[in-house]
Amino acid sequence: MKRNLREVAAMCGGELRMADDAELTIQGVTTDSRSISENCLFIPLTGERFDGHDFAADCLVSGAGAVLWDKAKGLPPGPAVIVDDTLGALQRLAQSYLRESRARVVGITGSNGKTTTKDIVFALLSTTFKVHKTQGNFNNHIGLPLTILAMPADADIVVLEMGMSGRHEIELLSKLAEPEVAVITNIGEAHLLQLGSKLEIARAKMEILAGLKSGGLLVYDGDEPLLAEVLRESAASNPVHFNTTTFGLDPQNDDYPVELMYMDDSMVFTSSAGGDSQLHLPLLGQHNVINGLAAIAVARYFGVSEQAIKEGLSGVKLTGMRIEVVKGRSGITILNDAYNASPTAMKAAIGVLENMKGYRNKIAVLGDMLELGPTENELHREIGGYISAGKLDRLFTYGALGAKIAEGAAEHLDQESIHAYTDKAELISELLSVLHPKDVVLVKGSRGMRLEDVVEAVKSSELHQ
Repeated sequence: MKRNLREVAAMCGGELRMADDAELTIQGVTTDSRSISENCLFIPLTGERFDGHDFAADCLVSGAGAVLWDKAKGLPPGPAVIVDDTLGALQRLAQSYLRESRARVVGITGSNGKTTTKDIVFALLSTTFKVHKTQGNFNNHIGLPLTILAMPADADIVVLEMGMSGRHEIELLSKLAEPEVAVITNIGEAHLLQLGSKLEIARAKMEILAGLKSGGLLVYDGDEPLLAEVLRESAASNPVHFNTTTFGLDPQNDDYPVELMYMDDSMVFTSSAGGDSQLHLPLLGQHNVINGLAAIAVARYFGVSEQAIKEGLSGVKLTGMRIEVVKGRSGITILNDAYNASPTAMKAAIGVLENMKGYRNKIAVLGDMLELGPTENELHREIGGYISAGKLDRLFTYGALGAKIAEGAAEHLDQESIHAYTDKAELISELLSVLHPKDVVLVKGSRGMRLEDVVEAVKSSELHQ
């Protein structure tokens, strides 16, 4: 964003501290006092244990052009726009910037797969348009407006990931971004702790309709009956007209995969809605094919040709640690999926491992799945019970909840094949002692378990034949 300070004040509903600062040029926005760029606007946020206003003076010395300033904090230390609330002003500033731009908006939410789907949408649309997307996990009430404000002025489309932990958070983001296309990837068990049931999670995700533009498109998982149920509720209370399209495995969906094949490091399939052309997706897993179908629906809405879709799909690059195929020093294959975990995503990853061919042993390292609420023990045991003979050869679990996975796995696997640990160093030591360069190892758990430590240990180790 590049604006003068008078325009910034108008966009965010604030007032200039000094009229003489009106023509001061602002370029770029940050809420992080450690990432000040020349002439940027520093927006100090306030939390329970911090107050960004304390760093404003240093930010101006470091090169910031001006600051937003909460009027309750006294006099600002330099050029400033005075506002009632800096967070609200950040959100209004982003909404104004987006409305002033020509960019069309795609909003993506879901329990699992939203980041992967975002990356695939970006790859497909970038074949034809100038596209800006959410970076990293900037998908909440702070990150989303910062993503918008980082958008180049000439962007054609912005692809925004929308995350949440409770009700009305997606509603806020959708009303802020006003998407033309909204995508719901699926409904899983993530956030059961906060919301209590999958039905409530479905209702929370369907809040993405709150800001959907009239005549826009909702793309959603047609294999999930809860979404159809909640859509009927939402349509009854939402007067805005919009179109829908569904994707999934069921042939009753508007699009579903046919002729699906697992390759060494990719998937090959045909889209039922797109003719006979084979599509190559450089990601593993049936679930990623489904994410790909969601992205293809978005691309078709924007008029991307089938040939461009094919080319874009083959060049997809993902945000790290989402079933990333890594080769270790010894030649061992590692499936690094250590970014997050839920029961739905865990089963999908195990399915990927099951379909890996030509390896000596298939080994899974599974950690705790966090924030699942009162039924967490049962959900972990269920994952263990899902691991039947033939899906893998050895199971290593990490964490107190991971031990419940081991308990469930004992229903189908020999006890000698199951190894449960609460000490990560011990797990790594035992794992390395049994690995062979011709093995394949899946590593998956919630981000808080830091299982990337296991990935790095396997990757760097010299394993013997």
